[in-house]
Amino acid sequence: MNELRLGVDLGGTKIEIIALDPAGRELLRRRIATPHGDYQATVIALIDLVKATESTLGKSGTIGIGIPGAESLATGLIKNANSTCLIGKPLRDDLQQALQREVRLANDANCFALSEAIDGAGKGAAIVFGVILGTGVGGGIVVNGKVLTGANAIAGEWGHNPLPLPVAGDLPLPACYCGRHGCIETYLCGPALTRNHFLHSGEQLAPEEIDHRANASDWACEASLQRYEARLGRALASVINILDPQVIVLGGGLSKLERLYRNLPACCGQHVFSDVFNSKIVPPAHGDSSGVRGAAWLWN
Repeated sequence: MNELRLGVDLGGTKIEIIALDPAGRELLRRRIATPHGDYQATVIALIDLVKATESTLGKSGTIGIGIPGAESLATGLIKNANSTCLIGKPLRDDLQQALQREVRLANDANCFALSEAIDGAGKGAAIVFGVILGTGVGGGIVVNGKVLTGANAIAGEWGHNPLPLPVAGDLPLPACYCGRHGCIETYLCGPALTRNHFLHSGEQLAPEEIDHRANASDWACEASLQRYEARLGRALASVINILDPQVIVLGGGLSKLERLYRNLPACCGQHVFSDVFNSKIVPPAHGDSSGVRGAAWLWN
């Protein structure tokens, strides 16, 4: 068994690598800027980062990479990537050929969920749903310590389901970049919270400022967050009714809103098809490091 597990988080602005020992202890971490819009330069940067890390540590390891998209099961090419230069490219094949070993790829939300399930906030739980609430909305599912990919490689992509039980205040259904209307992402991403607050108050505020003002008894900000929590509760309840996870871990910028952990159980519970609500909704143990750690744990 390899003594070294390398995880890489391939983001739109930065590439981060981490080296873990089998017990999950961090041995090394490095970060470089992502070459903008250049696939070949991105591949070279990934290869150089792996080789430099292994040279520093004096040993080779397994390689897992979290990407902002997914690998098509039909073609092996990258699809649904926010970093558009990756779309239609054979990223895994190119990396395997250059590094002369197997490389495992997974969606970055799946890596987040895996990290928290292995040795984070969801450790020991049979089913963990990892939620990303940031500039977009995504998710990953881990069952018994393994990422659930699914028949179409889209397991966990709850952000592009329609918002359940829309009420008058949710209408008209907003357009989503995916071509549909009323997607969960259009209501629950960070920019959506800012837009909704502006619609009701005329003030353009970032989510953290809305939260700060709500804590200072600004009723307009409090009302915006209550609308957000009600929508998030409905959206999560639809997932809970199918997966029934023991733990839901929130990630992304909005996961830093502490009030969510107090208020969401009641917001979800009223829509869950059960007389009890036992799923725990928790913040991530590893914070912004969960993605890169989860990439390393693809070899767990």
